[in-house]
Amino acid sequence: MFICGRNAVKEALSSGTTINKILVDKNFEHRRDDVLRLASEKKVKVEYVDKFILDKKSNGVRHQGFVAESVEFKYSSLDDLLESAKNSSRLPFFVLLDGIEDPHNFGAIIRSCECAGVHGIVIPKNRACMVNETVIRTSTGAISNMNIAVVTNLKEAIDLFKENGIWTFVAETGGENIYNKKLGHLPIAVVIGSEGNGVKQSLRSYCDGIVTLPLMGKVNSLNASVACGIVVFEILRQRENADR
Repeated sequence: MFICGRNAVKEALSSGTTINKILVDKNFEHRRDDVLRLASEKKVKVEYVDKFILDKKSNGVRHQGFVAESVEFKYSSLDDLLESAKNSSRLPFFVLLDGIEDPHNFGAIIRSCECAGVHGIVIPKNRACMVNETVIRTSTGAISNMNIAVVTNLKEAIDLFKENGIWTFVAETGGENIYNKKLGHLPIAVVIGSEGNGVKQSLRSYCDGIVTLPLMGKVNSLNASVACGIVVFEILRQRENADR
């Protein structure tokens, strides 16, 4: 699906439409244009191409030097996520991503979460990677079985989870060792932050606690997708043992 025209592309970026990449006339000189700024914020790939390529892609529609290639992906609502958990035989299990901007990390997280039985993933509208071709490819099919909701602020998701009896824990340094924390009996949502900045302080203080993976090496952090995988499977392990 192609979205043609500067304003149409800008609106698609602003509304959270899943865009794989944006093709821009290579002779376009205003590199500080709002569309390009939004694309940078959303981590959407921009390619500068010859005008005849844009003419071909737009199929006669006036493109003004901008054509976006969108990926067909339907996001879920928070209510959809809760409904998915309600219809499951398992306790609610969610993952919230704060500042994950790399599509490979996002795709790998989706794969780990799907394998661990997570009911849904929540991402913020801004400063986060949306579902794109790289995310879909990296998830190796798992995205077809994963509910993903986009919210303006992660706090609104946490509020809704709390209203539904779901505990929220941040996975980050400075908390209780996850292997000593009893989590298997809880309906739970886990917040995973970016490798560079972690989870925002305002969000950390909003949650019920912090769980930490013990690190024995000299490097003090893990890749976000690796950390997420370990955390969700530790929770799954505890749940499996709790059922015995």
